[in-house]
Amino acid sequence: MNKTIKSIFTVIFATSLLSSGLLHAYEDPNVVIILVDDMGYSDAGSYNSNSQIPTPNIDSLAQQGMRFTDAHAPGALCHPSRYGLMTGQYPFRINYNVWATEPLIKEGQTTLASLLKSAGYRTNMVGKWHLGFKEDGYDKPLPGGPIDRGFDTFFGMRASTDIPPYFYIRGDQAVLPPTNSIDDNNSKGWSPIQGAFWREGGIAPNLKLPDVLPRFTNEAVSVIEQHAASNTKDPMMLYLAYPAPHTPWLPAPEFIGKSKASMYGDFVVMVDTMIGRVLTALDDAKMRDNTLVIFASDNGPIWYDVDSLRYSHDPRAGLRGMKGDAWEGGHRMPFITRWPNTIKANTTTDQTISFTDVMATLAAITETPLAKGDGPDSFNLLPVLTGQQSENRAIRGPMVIPAGRNVMSIRSGPWKLITTLGSGGFSKPKFVKPVPGGPTAQLYNMESDKAETINVFLKHPDVVKRLQAEFADIQSATQTRP
Repeated sequence: MNKTIKSIFTVIFATSLLSSGLLHAYEDPNVVIILVDDMGYSDAGSYNSNSQIPTPNIDSLAQQGMRFTDAHAPGALCHPSRYGLMTGQYPFRINYNVWATEPLIKEGQTTLASLLKSAGYRTNMVGKWHLGFKEDGYDKPLPGGPIDRGFDTFFGMRASTDIPPYFYIRGDQAVLPPTNSIDDNNSKGWSPIQGAFWREGGIAPNLKLPDVLPRFTNEAVSVIEQHAASNTKDPMMLYLAYPAPHTPWLPAPEFIGKSKASMYGDFVVMVDTMIGRVLTALDDAKMRDNTLVIFASDNGPIWYDVDSLRYSHDPRAGLRGMKGDAWEGGHRMPFITRWPNTIKANTTTDQTISFTDVMATLAAITETPLAKGDGPDSFNLLPVLTGQQSENRAIRGPMVIPAGRNVMSIRSGPWKLITTLGSGGFSKPKFVKPVPGGPTAQLYNMESDKAETINVFLKHPDVVKRLQAEFADIQSATQTRP
C-alpha cells in the first residue's frame, strides 16, 4: 500500500477512535434501510428544485435529517451495489455475475443483518434480494438467501420485476412456485428497456406485477407493527429493498398523471407514497425518535438525454451517464439519514462516501467490534452523522467502483480515473478505441467538472500515475478499512 493511502487510513482510524466517546450517549436505535431501485440522483425534490416529480416523503427525510451530496453505490448495477451494501466489501473482489445460480455472499460472511443480530437486534428483510440462492427447483428450499445470511425473517423476490421467474419467497421457500407463464412486454414510445418492460418466463399464480410494490409496503408495515406489539426491548432492523422504480414502470391508476415525467415519474410518485406509509407506521408505533432511517437508491436511472429533453426532467442533476455507466450518473446516488436527537435536522454533507460504509457505521453505533476481514472496505461515518467531522477532512480513503462491463473507476479526493474510454455501460459511446498520442483512459476533476466533460488525462500524468498506483494497491489488498 503506498504512503498516500497509508496516511489517509491512519488519520481516519485516529478520528474514529476519538469519536468513540459519543457512543454511550444513546441506546441502540432501530435501523430502517430503504433502498429503492434505479432512481436517479436528482429525481427527488430535495436534490433538485426543478424536479418534475413530487416526492414529499423523501424530501421530509432530508428536512428532518442529513443529505449526502457525494454518496456512491458500490457498483453501477443492482447486484454489485447490493452486495457492497450488505457486506461492506467492494463487489469487484468477487465474481458477482453468478448471482442467478448461486449465492454471492459466502456462508459465514458478516453482513449488516448478522452484525446487528449479534448486537441483539431482530433482523427483517422485505423486498428484492438479487444476491443469489442455491437454486435446485422452486418446490424446494432456497439456501444461501437472507435467512441464511443473518435475517430472522424475509418476504420478497429473488431479483427484479423484469427478470423471471416471478414468485414470492417467505423465509427460504417459494410461497407458490412459478408454475404459470407470462409473455414479454414493452411500451410504445420508449426504448426496449424502459416503460412497462418485462421479460417472458415463469410466474407464480398468486403474483401480479402491478401488486408487488404495495404488497412489499404492506409487509414492511406489518414488520413494524408486530415489533411494536411484541413489547420487546430488542431493537429492530428492517431492510426494505423496493424493486422500483426499476422497470416495469407500473404506477397504479391513482398515480397516473401525478408527475410531469410520464409513467416513470408517476411510478416514482408511487414509490414515494409507499415510503410515506412506512414512515407513518414508525410514527404510529412511536418508534420514530429512536430509529435511524437510511434512504438510498442502488444505481442510476434508465433515462436517456432525449428523455430529459422530452419531459424537462433531469434525474441526474447534470451528471453524465445513467445506470451501468462508470460516469457519475451511474453510481452517484441520493443518500439521506434521519435519526432524531442525534443527526441535526436539515443538514448537508459533501463527504465522499460509499454504501459499503454502512457496516462500519452500524458497528460503531452499536459498539460491535468488526473482526479482521469483516466489512473490509467499510469506513465509519458516525463522526459525519453527529457533526464531529470537519468537511475539510475526508472520512474515508479512495473508493473503487465497477461499471456494467468490467470498467473500473477510482475516486481519490477531487480526482476520478476511469480505466477505459467511454461509459463502460449503457450510454453511448460505450467504448472508444484509443488513438495514437491520445488518452487511453479518463481523468476528471470532480470539483471543477462534475459533469465529466473535460478529460484531462494527458494534462496530469502525475495524478494518473498516483491514482493507478492507489488502484493497484486497493486491488491487491484484502482490506482497506483501518
